[in-house]
Amino acid sequence: MKFLEYTPFDSINLFLDNLDLGDCTIRGNLEAFSCKHTGNDRRLSISLEHEILDCLGKSSDSDHSSPVEHLSSRSSRKALIYLVLTLSHMYPDYDFSAVRAHLFFKEEEWESFREMIDTYLSEASKQWAARNEGTSLLDSMTNVIDEVIKIRESDIYSYNPDQDGDPFLEKGVIWSINFFFYNRKLKRVVSFRCSCISKISGDDFLTSALSDGDEEDALIDMDI
Repeated sequence: MKFLEYTPFDSINLFLDNLDLGDCTIRGNLEAFSCKHTGNDRRLSISLEHEILDCLGKSSDSDHSSPVEHLSSRSSRKALIYLVLTLSHMYPDYDFSAVRAHLFFKEEEWESFREMIDTYLSEASKQWAARNEGTSLLDSMTNVIDEVIKIRESDIYSYNPDQDGDPFLEKGVIWSINFFFYNRKLKRVVSFRCSCISKISGDDFLTSALSDGDEEDALIDMDI
């Protein structure tokens, strides 16, 4: 996968880079990739293909509930491999398994993406509008994504792994959303990852309480 420098993403990425919302911080960015093998991509792609085929071979013909059953289609396998390769480029130190990743990818509609943005980035959208003459953050994102990927011609996926398989997690994360737009004809993938990080979490919360002179109350509330 080849990372594509795409200038129209810059303003949105700059805005969502550690956006201060008071008690929490928003971190998000858009990235574009060309589905062209670079570096170790070809070797990893072959490895992922063999992994999927091996899993398909081991699954029972009567087991229609197998999580990899629909991957018998080469186009479906190819799409999954491109998505996994994209993740591998985003997080080069993380080991992704194609079959395991499949458990967490879900096909979505454009409306699902819109609803996610409206729900999770409502406060961010207000700040964007205030800084950009009332323009909509969602509309701005839609326009730049459509320029590079042609949304109506793309398959949309969300990625929601469990805690053990989530490279997006870090201390204090309240929520994270991860969407991928894959255009088969253009052979491109656009990724959007965004998370909300609490400024006060875990030990920081207790430290804050103690520093405010609430040591006794904090210890009582801990129910030792």
